[in-house]
Amino acid sequence: MKLARLARVCYRGRRLVVVAWIVGALAVLVLGYGFAAKPLNDFTGGASQSATAKKLLDEHFPKRSGETITLAVRADAGVRAPDTKARVTAAIDRLAKTPHVASVTSPYEVPGQISKDGRTAFATANLDVPTDDVPASDVNKLIKDVRSDSGPLRIELGGAAIDNAETAGGGSSEGIGVLAAVVILLVAFGSVLAMGLPIVTALLGIGSGLGLIALIAHLLPAPSFGPIVAALIGIGVGIDYALFIVTRYREELAAGKEPEEATVTAITTAGRAVLFAGSTVVIALMGLFVMQQKLFNAVAVAAGVAVLMTMLASVTLLPALLGFTGRAIDRLRVPGLGRARRPLAERWARVVQGHPVVTGLCAAALLLVLAVPALSMRLSLPDSSTQPHDTSAYAANQIMAEGFGPGTAAPLVIVTRGGDPAPVAAAVQGAPGVAAVQPPRTSPDGAISMIMAFPTTGAQDEATPQLVHRLRDDVLPRVTDGKGLRAYVGGQNAASIDFADDVQTRLPWLIAVVVGLSLVLLVALVRSLTVALQAALMNLLSIAAAYGVLTAVVQWGWAGRRSASRPRCRSPPGCR
Repeated sequence: MKLARLARVCYRGRRLVVVAWIVGALAVLVLGYGFAAKPLNDFTGGASQSATAKKLLDEHFPKRSGETITLAVRADAGVRAPDTKARVTAAIDRLAKTPHVASVTSPYEVPGQISKDGRTAFATANLDVPTDDVPASDVNKLIKDVRSDSGPLRIELGGAAIDNAETAGGGSSEGIGVLAAVVILLVAFGSVLAMGLPIVTALLGIGSGLGLIALIAHLLPAPSFGPIVAALIGIGVGIDYALFIVTRYREELAAGKEPEEATVTAITTAGRAVLFAGSTVVIALMGLFVMQQKLFNAVAVAAGVAVLMTMLASVTLLPALLGFTGRAIDRLRVPGLGRARRPLAERWARVVQGHPVVTGLCAAALLLVLAVPALSMRLSLPDSSTQPHDTSAYAANQIMAEGFGPGTAAPLVIVTRGGDPAPVAAAVQGAPGVAAVQPPRTSPDGAISMIMAFPTTGAQDEATPQLVHRLRDDVLPRVTDGKGLRAYVGGQNAASIDFADDVQTRLPWLIAVVVGLSLVLLVALVRSLTVALQAALMNLLSIAAAYGVLTAVVQWGWAGRRSASRPRCRSPPGCR
C-alpha cells in the first residue's frame, strides 16, 4: 500500500523529514510575509447597484476614495464653549496632518455638524486612498494623540480605518483555540508528550499553509480575514487529524506491536480516514465558488490550502515524530488525567447504542428546536456598532447615534446621471425612513451627481435594508422612469446589504453542492449509501442548530446584554 510505504519512509528517515518540514515552513513563511500581497476587502462586486455606484464614483470623482474618518465630540458644557472649541480645533488640526487625509470639514465651519442641543459635533476627514492603504501605525498614533474618553469632554474617532487599526486580525482567537486544544488533549491522553505531537504537527502544517496563502494572494487576492479563517480551520482539522493517528498508534503499542509497525498501521488506517476527511473539508470549502464572489473564492482557496498542508503534515511529519518518541509517548504524564478505564465517551456510546430510536429522536428534536432561531437569521457585515465596546470606533458610533441618530453612521450614497438630480433628492427626502438628505454634489466633469442620504436607523437595523429596497424598487423609479435619468443607491451601507442579499440567495445552492459532493465521497469511502445519507442528515441538523444558536446569541441578544431602546434620530446633518 502507498500509505504504508510512505509511513515507513518517513519513520526511517525521520531526521530528514523533520528538518525538511521546519526549514520548508520557515522559508515559506519568510517568503510569504516578506512579499505578501495587499488584502482585497471590496464587497461591492457583481452587478449590484452599489457596485455600479462605486464604479461611477471612482470614474468621475477621481480624487475621492469614498473612505472617511469621523471625529466625534461630546461636550457636557456645549461644543461651542471656548475651552472645548480650542481642544476640538487642536484635534481637528492633528487629524488633518495624518497621512492620506485629503481634507477635513470642521463643525465650526460647515453647517449641520453640530447637534440641536449643541453638545455633540463631528468633523469628517476625507481620505485620498482606500482604507486598506492607510498604515495602521499612523492611525494608532492618531487615536493616541486625539482620543479623550473621560470627563466632560469626549473626543472619539470612527470609520473603517479606525476599525482596522483597533481590531487587527489574528492573534488572540488562534491562541485561544490552541490553548483549548492543549487542555482537551491533556485530558484525553494524560501525557504532555502525546499531547504535544498533534499540536506541533498542526502548527507546522498551518505555518507553511499561511505562507503559501500569502504568496497565492498575488494571483487571487484575499480579504484581510482570509488568513484568520484559514488558520482557525487549520488548527481545528490539523489537531483533529493528528489526534486520530496518535490515538491509533497508542492502541497498536498497547496491543504489543513495535513502534514502526504501530506507526504504519496508524497511517494506513487512521491516516486513510484523515485523507478522506480532509478531502471532504476541501470540497466543502471549494463549494464557496458557487457564491460567485471573488472574496469567497479567495477564502475558499486559502482555507483549502491550510487543510491540505495539515493533511500532508499528518501523514508525513507525524510518522517522523512518532519515530522519535517510540514507546515513550506516554511519558511526562499528568496525574489524574487520561487513565479512565472506560472513557465517558465510550460509556455514552454504549447507552446510545442500547436505545438507538429513543436517543436518535431526542437528539433530532433537540437539534430542530435549536435550529428554529435560524429561520429569522439576518445577514450583515460588521460596522462600528459591532466593535468591542472599549474601542474608540464604537464610542464614536454611540456619540453620533445619540447626538444625530443611528443613521448618521450608515449613510446611503445615491448616484445619478443623465439629468437633473434635484427631483431624486426631493423624492429621497420625502421617503419614510430617511432622516436627512444633503444637497446634490456634481462631479468635476458634470457627468454624475452624488446625494448623501441618512436613514433614521443604523446599519444593523432590520429597517435599513428595507429602506434600500424601497428606494430602489419604488421611490427612485417614480422620478427616473421615462426621463432619461438613472439613479443608483450605493455606499458602504448599501454594499453590505447587497452582499448579504447575494449570499442569502445563493446559500441553498452552496448547501446542495457541498452535501451532494460530500455524499459521493462518503459513499466511495464507506461503500454504503445508507451510512452516507445518515452522515449528511446529521451534518445538516448540527449545522442548522449551530446557526440557530448563533442567531439567538448574536441577533436576539440571548446570553448577552441588549440596550433597552435604540437611539432615535435627533438631528442628522440637515435633519428636518
